[in-house]
Amino acid sequence: MEAVLAHLRAAIENGEYEVGDKLPSEAELCRTLEVSRPVLREALRALQTMGLTVSKTGKGTFVVASSVEDPTFGDYAASDLLEVRRHVEIPVAGYAALRRTPEDLDHLTHLLERMERETDTTSWVALDTLFHLAVAQAAQNPVFRRVIEEIRDALARQSAFLNELGGRREQSNREHRAIVEALMDGSELDATDAMAHHLDGVETTLTDIVRPARTETPTEGGPEA
Repeated sequence: MEAVLAHLRAAIENGEYEVGDKLPSEAELCRTLEVSRPVLREALRALQTMGLTVSKTGKGTFVVASSVEDPTFGDYAASDLLEVRRHVEIPVAGYAALRRTPEDLDHLTHLLERMERETDTTSWVALDTLFHLAVAQAAQNPVFRRVIEEIRDALARQSAFLNELGGRREQSNREHRAIVEALMDGSELDATDAMAHHLDGVETTLTDIVRPARTETPTEGGPEA
């Protein structure tokens, strides 16, 4: 999928498909790129998430931008989402370190252990959102939890995007473990540092993904199934 995505993205960014153009049909792209329809559809969904295309039911997929600038996750742009997360989740982690209960720690540890065992992206993403809600819950301020609830769908979409295109799952697990360990220690400073490091990782991966794609063919590095 990554190779198909890179190929289509490069074609758009290089002007092979211009803004307003309709991409070839799924059947034609599958034949040309020699990939299965599920692989192609996954790549097309990623193009849309990046803001390069829109899909119109019964009409096809159309190019709406020539470069990736700021992906949108649900109702929120990635830059807006990250800005709010830094202002909310970093101090929340500090409050959680000071106020967490034994039940909070048990719940977070259970979620973390499930995430570290999980191999399915969809299931992992669901656990990821629950993890961030649990940290907010541990801060013992219902307003914080409501804020995270409000952006929950966007967080899930962003998480799926980063894991499918940026391979962040294992790194995220390590970052989450550092957050839990800081909460267990009751260290406000370590908790805020751990959450800041986690969000730095999110930003770095996003930046890597939105950089202009290098041209490659779907068969590069092996055939796609």
